[in-house]
Amino acid sequence: MAKEKVVLAYSGGLDTSIIMTWLKENYDYDVIAVCCNAGQKEDFDAIEKKAMATGAVKAYTVDMREEFITDFIWPTLKAGAVYEEQYMLGTSMARPLMAKKLVEIAEKEEAFYIAHGCTGKGNDQVRFETTIKALNPAIKIIAPWRFWDFQSREELIEYATNHNIPINQSEAKIYSRDENIWHISHEGGELENPWNEHLDTIHVLSVPPEKAPDEVTYVDIDFEQGVPVALDGQKLDPISLLTKLNELGSKNGIGTADIIENRLVGMKSRGVYETPGGTILFAAHKGLEQLILDRDTTQYKSIVAQKFAQLVYDGLWYTPVREAISAFVDATQKQVTGTVKMKLYKGSCTVAARKSLYSLYNEEFATFSKDDVYNQSDAEGFINLFSLPLKIRAIQKQTVEGGAKQHEALERKVLKSGDFIR
Repeated sequence: MAKEKVVLAYSGGLDTSIIMTWLKENYDYDVIAVCCNAGQKEDFDAIEKKAMATGAVKAYTVDMREEFITDFIWPTLKAGAVYEEQYMLGTSMARPLMAKKLVEIAEKEEAFYIAHGCTGKGNDQVRFETTIKALNPAIKIIAPWRFWDFQSREELIEYATNHNIPINQSEAKIYSRDENIWHISHEGGELENPWNEHLDTIHVLSVPPEKAPDEVTYVDIDFEQGVPVALDGQKLDPISLLTKLNELGSKNGIGTADIIENRLVGMKSRGVYETPGGTILFAAHKGLEQLILDRDTTQYKSIVAQKFAQLVYDGLWYTPVREAISAFVDATQKQVTGTVKMKLYKGSCTVAARKSLYSLYNEEFATFSKDDVYNQSDAEGFINLFSLPLKIRAIQKQTVEGGAKQHEALERKVLKSGDFIR
């Protein structure tokens, strides 16, 4: 009789390396390892070989980089969504797509189980499982961290040593990291004490700003309907464009954020995030929108962006409300086309110049010099109408207060004359 199959979200890192062997020890299932290439710097051939050597019956590597950028990163960029004003959602955006790939392979392999290495304290367990349930609720989920006996990564390292499982972690360097083409996150170790300043040695994608070159770098970014399409006038595919911006941002120390964030599961956590290219793109996109979007659209979109960020952070990508917000965002981006010149210098990334055929900024309207399009005397009527509610309120207040004062004066007069009403 054929064994049941379980699809394992496999990275070859500490947790999933342990889970591979642990599943073989505790379940009589065939394990199918799936590693998603989201742009992390890994030897995927070596990961596949490791999976097979440690017990997998089959190993897949799924290149999801372009789909990740076009279907997840660009919509989030267009929305201007940043969680709690700092976290640029690198891991949050990738998890739903990874879960989608796991479901696709589970359906292909006729597997009824998906296993993942997310801890019971984190957000990723929610992101994976809400997506799996949204796409195929018949698939059952195995989450070892929620019920096995291990309590810490130190214990996992000991288990790996005892079972001859090759790993890269050590108790001295025990960061939990997640990398993709958008960012890398660092958690654990000395970061768990918020009084500890993160060490320069933590950096993987970027240099610390103090070590960046003492010279300015400029880059022109072309956008079409809110999507970046070219650098310095050269059209690039999404992977090449983001890779090039990551290189420029990394060199100039752009995009490192040390954050205390509110997790979905109810606790605070600390992470150091490096998002070099993404930080440049968000600043450039916002700068272009300032040129093009009117005030009401800009203000309402900022409200929508906050909700969008929360939905992505919570793993609710495949929901009607997220899709509806994306439809609104796409409508706002129809004219967000133009070029932004970004200035990069020692960790700072600022808009130096911008232009667009759809710009609402008009020098003839904005100039302090003489012009023929704006009659300054018209402002008086506008101010009168604009301030009319305040004027009416002030008149009403004066009337009430004046009436009250007249009443008090009458009372004092009556009391003084001794002419009481009995």
